[in-house]
Parts: sequence; C-alpha cells; structure tokens
Amino acid sequence: MELLGYLIILCLIGLVVGGLARLALPGRDPMGIGMTIAIGIGASLFAGFIARELFNKQAGFLLSFTFAVVGVYLVRRSRGGGLTDPGVPPGYDR
Repeated sequence: MELLGYLIILCLIGLVVGGLARLALPGRDPMGIGMTIAIGIGASLFAGFIARELFNKQAGFLLSFTFAVVGVYLVRRSRGGGLTDPGVPPGYDR
C-alpha cells in the first residue's frame, strides 16, 4: 500500500508541474494528460539530479517547473511548432 500511495503522489506532482508548464507557454496544446504527467515527472527527476550534482541540494518547485517548461517547449519543437505554436502531433489534423 505504501508503494501505491507513493506512485499516486508522484503522478499528482507530475500533473501539477506539467500542467503549469503547459499553461506557461502560449497557445493551445493538443498534449494528453499522460504526456503532461510524464513531462512533469521527468522534469522533476532531471531537476533533482542536476540540483544534487551541481549544488548538493534538493530541487525545488521552481527548478522543476523551469525544466518542465523546457520539456514542453522541446515537445512542441519536435512537432514542428515553436514558442507560440504547439505544432501538430503525428496523426492529428487541425
């Protein structure tokens, strides 16, 4: 039960961080909730690794949020979009 609770909390944190990162970039984004959670969790893990290696501290919310914004931007660039244009994912018509 302890592991299940941890995974639920991890998904909720990923959803909040990823969702705020999506809101920070202008334009409507056709990204699903799973991708939003994945970007949030990945950004938090990467921010934690960088903070620990460079500053010997834990990552805070601001660093996780910054990495998530960069992650959302990179997903947009991979779709052919930019900072204000989210691009088109494969198999998706506008």
